Amino acid sequence: MSHFDLSGRSIFVTGHNGMVGGAIMRLLQQRRDVIVLTAERNDLDLTDKNAVYDWMAQRRPEVIIHAAGRVGGIAPNEKYPVEFLNDNLSMAQNVINGAYEHKVRKLVFMGSSCIYPKDAPQPLQPESLLTSSLEASNEAYALAKIVGTRLCSYYRREYGMDYISLMPCNLYGEGDHYDGFSSHVIPALILKLHNAKSFEQPQVKLWGSGRALREFLYVDDLAEGALCALEGYSDEKPLNIGSGTEVTIRDLATFIAQAVGYKGEILFDHEQRDGTPRKVLDSQVMDYLGWRAKTALVEGLSRSYADFLKRDIEQKM
Repeated sequence: MSHFDLSGRSIFVTGHNGMVGGAIMRLLQQRRDVIVLTAERNDLDLTDKNAVYDWMAQRRPEVIIHAAGRVGGIAPNEKYPVEFLNDNLSMAQNVINGAYEHKVRKLVFMGSSCIYPKDAPQPLQPESLLTSSLEASNEAYALAKIVGTRLCSYYRREYGMDYISLMPCNLYGEGDHYDGFSSHVIPALILKLHNAKSFEQPQVKLWGSGRALREFLYVDDLAEGALCALEGYSDEKPLNIGSGTEVTIRDLATFIAQAVGYKGEILFDHEQRDGTPRKVLDSQVMDYLGWRAKTALVEGLSRSYADFLKRDIEQKM
């Protein structure tokens, strides 16, 4: 482990308008000792190599946190694998290669726990990477994230660059994307149960058996972990970051129903796939660095629903 002094540095946060990038921005804006750089999507297409290189040549960031990406739940991953692979792969290559070309001192690549094999031993550890097949439903996204992770490792190994990869568990919180087709599980359930409450539906049917186990992390806790890793971690091995708490999808739905205030019956469609049966990360290195998740799931879900209601009201105004 080593210490990287962030004070006085210029930091480029990609995807600053997204859920992860937004949380990192909220944290960085509390500090007065850093210079934060951002670029709107209309001004900088991260899939365009020349545009990325030109932007870096002009702004000269010293640190990059790559939080941008095409993301979504099972349905869009299965429907648009070409786009998920191409877009995320292009962004990763352009940002990481560009960072090296323009002498960026430190880079944090935001990956995903989906990089690990479907049947890897639990809790998931970096040593399991590429040991067996991936979960088919999000393979394209996972492959792009694996390449980004490996590229950071290779730059460290070949050129001595201080580039690291952070592998978070399932994320949720302020700035999440609420859409019945493309959302991840928590925002999708919030939307569905909110609508069921609004239309007084006596029951709702959810995808899968409800038995799959997942680990969820509130996005503001992730942001704190990302800065902790940026300043305190330097190794080619991917760094896992999770809450350390597992919950079944069935129990998760119950917690969300409580947060939303939905009193109806929750059913499960067993004919639909669950995805990976269990996914929990070994986050011992983050414990060693002094970071631990602060936000309990029930509290985080309450905050998320409040954010959903606020944004729903704003959109209707």
